[in-house]
Amino acid sequence: MSLVSEEFPDVVPYRVEEITIPADVTPERVPTHIVDYSEAEQTDEQLFQEISKANVICIVYAVNNKTSIEKVTDHWIPLITENTDKDSRVPLILVGNKSDMVEHSSMETILPIMNQYSEIETCVECSAKNLKNISELFYYAQKAVLHPTGPLYCPEKKDMKPLCVKALTRIFKVSDLDNDGVLNDNELNFFQRTCFNSPLEPHALEDVKNVVRKNLIEGVCNNGLTLKGFLFLHTLFIQRGRHETTWTVLRRFGYDDDLELNQDYLFPSLKVPPDCTTELNHNAYLFLQSVFDKHDKDRDCALSPEELKDLFDVFPYMPWGPDVNNTVCTNDQGWITYQGYLSQWTLTTYLDVQRCLEYLGYLGYSIMAEQESQVAGITVTRDKKIDLQKKQTQRNVFRCNVFGDMGSGKSGFLQAFLGRNLTRQKTIKEEHRSYYAISTTYVYGQEKYLLLHEVFPDFDYLTDADLACDIVCLVYDVSNPYSFEYCANVFKQYFMDSKTPCMMIAAKSDLPEIKQLYGCSPLEFCRRHKMPPPQSFTCNTAAEPSRDIYTKLTTMAMYPHARLRCMCTCNRCTFCLCQNFLNSELLQTVRAKLYAVVLRRHVSQEDLKSSTFWLKASVGASVFTVVGFALYRLLLKTR
Repeated sequence: MSLVSEEFPDVVPYRVEEITIPADVTPERVPTHIVDYSEAEQTDEQLFQEISKANVICIVYAVNNKTSIEKVTDHWIPLITENTDKDSRVPLILVGNKSDMVEHSSMETILPIMNQYSEIETCVECSAKNLKNISELFYYAQKAVLHPTGPLYCPEKKDMKPLCVKALTRIFKVSDLDNDGVLNDNELNFFQRTCFNSPLEPHALEDVKNVVRKNLIEGVCNNGLTLKGFLFLHTLFIQRGRHETTWTVLRRFGYDDDLELNQDYLFPSLKVPPDCTTELNHNAYLFLQSVFDKHDKDRDCALSPEELKDLFDVFPYMPWGPDVNNTVCTNDQGWITYQGYLSQWTLTTYLDVQRCLEYLGYLGYSIMAEQESQVAGITVTRDKKIDLQKKQTQRNVFRCNVFGDMGSGKSGFLQAFLGRNLTRQKTIKEEHRSYYAISTTYVYGQEKYLLLHEVFPDFDYLTDADLACDIVCLVYDVSNPYSFEYCANVFKQYFMDSKTPCMMIAAKSDLPEIKQLYGCSPLEFCRRHKMPPPQSFTCNTAAEPSRDIYTKLTTMAMYPHARLRCMCTCNRCTFCLCQNFLNSELLQTVRAKLYAVVLRRHVSQEDLKSSTFWLKASVGASVFTVVGFALYRLLLKTR
């Protein structure tokens, strides 16, 4: 009543009705409901209900009444403990009222009680009559809820709790942009601006470091704050009652009241419509590049096992297993290269975007990139049907599902994409085998990702995920007469009537070719179904296997509407460009329309018999082809 009216009431009732303090008049900007209790008017059942709903409980005693103080430990704390869960204890504030009636303090009596019960946040002596510390009391009550000491600090050990140390250690490592184990002035200022929206003045920065130097020799190194110094600083904040400083930092980096990363922080909402895919955008790639550079200490453009472990030290678990080394490109030592590192992130984003958001959250993407959430680093592509209608795509990742019978060479085909010949493939352990392979290819000068997925050869149980892709690759063994039949059956049952382009791969072409025991040869089968002819392939080479076939696959995935008939599959030489241009639907349509117009409007029967007309027509067609090809090359160069 003194808080609300700012004067001591002449008549004090047993119990005051619930009071609501609006958010705009509290320091923390949080509405507060104050509920009074009186033994004279209320039952124990009503008390228990109120305790279960409370965020914080103030136990009031009279400083001039010894029995009132004893009742705190004999009655109130045991009663509250019995009616609250052990895992979610409600913080307690001890309130010594009537301080105006005594000249001494009750703190000597109360301190042992505070040390005995960890749930007691603080003790405040006040006077409702003189209005002393009344508003402070409710400020501390709010603070006990919003910035509790319990999860952060252990009074008995006079040190921070392990979970708090773990969270602050992750925050330090994320903020250490150059990974030198020290927060320099620039990093400290960025940290300060990120958490508190204002940088530290140079003299304030020096004052902070001097405080740490004075108390901890290892706290400052090379004029920067070490991890030990960073932890000491937060211990000091807590010990001096500035819990809100540490809590502001923790909450800015995504932690909840239990010092676990918040689910809303790790998994922000992202809607992906059907037939759309997810990719990392340019800003996300730049961030991941900076993370790679930060941990590639020897600058060899590859992450050693120690460097990779250091990179994922901010994760609660190791997200990449041994199979990742057989999914992306590695160096001769089997370490993931820079290209392989980005490829694995691209794969995760494509297959499981929620997992990608989680990983980016652990790395602190939204904080370091100064974005609202990890969603800012994701691009949701448009519907594939629109790409087919417009006959162009803006996507950068294309999926190729690889089908084939057992032993047809599918795994070898995937590993060859990563530059591994048969000799290197034999060193891969079965338990480390991967059914995915991803790397980059270049199509007309544009870098694209091709994702190969080996589909398990169970013909009767192909799921929608097995069939959803941008291009189908059908692999058969040229040395096995029964191998092609599986590919033909898969094509006929699942892909003959679909718009997904398909390519036949004649694997193990280094072995003698045996006639396939099927109704027609693979070449004839491809002709009947308007597919490119079977492409010979082998990974049994001395050097790295050829990547031409993968460029061809990516090109077909990018342009499923164009019937490309490239013979050498490089898509870069003049012959390939000419061949693709002359066979493109655009040129075929223009040629047909021009021919129809010429015949209908400008040509008589006598002209058709004249050799001069045909000479002119030939010259015109040649000029049209040369000019058209020149424009085509010019457009490619511009793109």
